Amino acid sequence: METILIVDDEKNYPMIISELLREEGYSSLTASSGMEALDILNNEIIDLVLTDVKMPGITGIQLLEKIKEINPDLPVIIMTAYGSVEKAVEAMHKGAYTFILKPFENQALIAHIAKAISVYRIVQENKMLREAVISRFSFDNIIGKSKPMQEIYETIKKVAPSNASVLIEGESGTGKELVAKSIHYNSLRKGSPMVAVNCAAFAETLLENELFGHEKGAFTGANTTKKGRFEISDRGTLFLDEIGELPISLQVKLLRVLQEKTLERVGGTDSIPVDFRLIAATNKNLEEEVKKGRFREDLFYRLNVVKVKLPSLKDRPDDIPLLIRHFIGKYTHGSQSIGKVSGISPEAVRILCDYGWKGNVRELENVIERSVIFCNGDTITPADLPAQLRQAPPSILDLDGIPEGVGLAETLAVVEKRMIQKAMKLSDNVQTKAADLLGIGKSGLNQKLKKFNLDKE
Repeated sequence: METILIVDDEKNYPMIISELLREEGYSSLTASSGMEALDILNNEIIDLVLTDVKMPGITGIQLLEKIKEINPDLPVIIMTAYGSVEKAVEAMHKGAYTFILKPFENQALIAHIAKAISVYRIVQENKMLREAVISRFSFDNIIGKSKPMQEIYETIKKVAPSNASVLIEGESGTGKELVAKSIHYNSLRKGSPMVAVNCAAFAETLLENELFGHEKGAFTGANTTKKGRFEISDRGTLFLDEIGELPISLQVKLLRVLQEKTLERVGGTDSIPVDFRLIAATNKNLEEEVKKGRFREDLFYRLNVVKVKLPSLKDRPDDIPLLIRHFIGKYTHGSQSIGKVSGISPEAVRILCDYGWKGNVRELENVIERSVIFCNGDTITPADLPAQLRQAPPSILDLDGIPEGVGLAETLAVVEKRMIQKAMKLSDNVQTKAADLLGIGKSGLNQKLKKFNLDKE
């Protein structure tokens, strides 16, 4: 139930309005002066203020100004007599939601209140959503304690508050867009939009229209003027993903926008000022693209003010257990909950740590999501992992790459199992040959096959 504060030095109005509001499902508080109203505002949750203009001490206009200092979004409706309309107009300029003339019709007042509270509710919800988004893309949500990731944390923390262009390089699935969003939502531009464009997703003519917009009549079907992504991202951030796929002709135009801070829409001649921060990402080596003549050198230097190079997942094995726990939490708690898994077995962790991860973090997340769905118990085991992971060829044992928290017994068990699997495959499942390859007896091999449930396979 919303609470409305009624401020009026007349005795009858607050009583009458309170009863009217009660019938409409609102609660109300009353104050006979501006000072009393401020005391209530400092101690109660108020959803709307309904105040008279003429009051002794603090006037309605002065009360409005103080309310906007406390909570700029709180709606204030001014009540005024015909002789004070000029004051009401002044109040509108100072942020009042609207004004209503005394004496007023009850339904007119209720309509104003309902609309003002509805707008206030939307504003509050949007603010909570924005805070949730900012929290989601805080630095803490970039998972990793490895040395490469620690260096990246330091870089983005330093560059985020600036307006410098950032170039993010990394293989597909390494989290380039997550880093871009973290930079934006920790910058001074976080209150304005971050607009993303995938340069590989459009044909050249469509991409130009997407970036620059067009004027009405610029081409067949252009029935209205359309703003491009440059304009939409004004005062915010423009994220150009797969910048290495940008055609040379558009590279020239992008360079001009970055230099001049103005643009012309397709079919237009007016120079439109734009103010955006550019973050670009690519899975290509742009320096090599420059040497091959596929990317302009001058644009590369414009983009490459600060470079963030994301490592592939195989180059940061210590982070895999952290990412596993993070994704299990993501898919078992909150809005994306799809299962009741509470953990993962050491052997399953070893399999995940030993896998090649060509799809990087994105592939690992997909595997964990699938495993949570198919897990029958509360712990993910090797049986819950996709077959291609369980049957993946063993990689060379990297002792330095064994993550923290994985014990000797688990490590040796995984190595032993992988060697048995490889021997069985090389011997076409002839146990005698496999035992010879491993240097053990056939009975010993039988015991190990049962130990690892490989006899069923």
